[in-house]
Amino acid sequence: MTGQYIAFFLFALMAISGGVFMLNLNKVVHMVLSIGLSFMGVAGLFILLKAEYLAFVQVLIYAGAITIMMVMGTMMTQHKDEGVKIKRKWHTALSILSTIMVGGFFLYGIFITNKYWPTETSDLGANNVMAIGETVFTKYVIPFELASVLLLVALVGAIVLAKKESEE
Repeated sequence: MTGQYIAFFLFALMAISGGVFMLNLNKVVHMVLSIGLSFMGVAGLFILLKAEYLAFVQVLIYAGAITIMMVMGTMMTQHKDEGVKIKRKWHTALSILSTIMVGGFFLYGIFITNKYWPTETSDLGANNVMAIGETVFTKYVIPFELASVLLLVALVGAIVLAKKESEE
């Protein structure tokens, strides 16, 4: 066991536990914080893969902006907590059992196909940011611009919906 394996398991545990907490918690703010934990775990996995740019974008956009936007949206809407306890008799046991089964299936697949994976490594850290930038702004410039227009329309729609709620 090297430090890289330990870091991988810790970041993977962060990502998975953040998702599981997000699905099982009852308060919306706690859900948002747990999904932020999941985003940070994924960013750590990107660092281990030597994809520093993707890790930076993951922290800046997802763990930062999206999480803050979700918290602000929760604070701006009228979220009424009725305090009703949801009865889940078999939910926890079935979710743990299905998680173990899916994880075992994935581990079995990884160990079976491990002999077919290449063992040599390539140098990805030389100019990966420049290569990503050239690819995005040459080959994928139209989808990039469409995504920015979509985000702008979503922002304007959120403002219109928030204004309608405040007038009522």
